[in-house]
Amino acid sequence: MSTLQEKLLFLYKFSRDPQQIGSVTPSSAFLAKKMVESVAWEKVSAVAELGAGTGAITEYIQKAKKDNTRVLLFERDAELRDRLQERFADCACYDDARCLQSVLRTEGIDSLDCVISGLPYFNFPQSLRDRLLSEITASLRPGGRFVAFQYSQQMRKQFSKQFAIEGIYFVPFNVPPAFVYVCRKEEG
Repeated sequence: MSTLQEKLLFLYKFSRDPQQIGSVTPSSAFLAKKMVESVAWEKVSAVAELGAGTGAITEYIQKAKKDNTRVLLFERDAELRDRLQERFADCACYDDARCLQSVLRTEGIDSLDCVISGLPYFNFPQSLRDRLLSEITASLRPGGRFVAFQYSQQMRKQFSKQFAIEGIYFVPFNVPPAFVYVCRKEEG
C-alpha cells in the first residue's frame, strides 16, 4: 500500500471512530524513530506494539530488532489488523490489548522486555486506561521498557504511578506533534 493510500485509509478510520484511532494520519518517521531508538534492542527477546495501525512504527521495530525477537502486534480495527498480518507475516497479530497476559500465555512467552504503544490513552475512559496499564505492567519483566507517545502530557501523572519515567521527548515533526514517554518497570 502506498503512503498516500495509508494516509487516506487512516483518515477514513479516524473519521469513523476518533476515540479508537486518535489521529488523522499515521505516525511520522521522526516519531517512529524516536520511539524505537529508546529501546536497547540487543536485550529484547519479546516486544508488543499496542495500536499498531498501518505499521508506521512496526516498520522501524522490524529494522531494529534481533532476528529471533518475538513481535506481537495489537490492533483493534479488523481491516488494519489484516493488513498488518499481510505486511508483517512474521509477527503475531491480536485485536485486544486488554488481553495481553492471555496472549503471552497463548504464545508461550513468560514476559515482555518492551511494550511500545501508540494507544490514545487520554481518549479512553479511566477504567479502560487502568485496565490497559495493569495488563502492560503485569506483562513486562522487571526493568522492562514501556515507550508510548501521546499528543499531550496529560497522562504523565498516571504513567508515573505505574512506571519510572526516564524521559519525555517532544517530537515536533509529526501531525499532530507528540510526546514520547520512555518508562521502565521498577525492579523488585
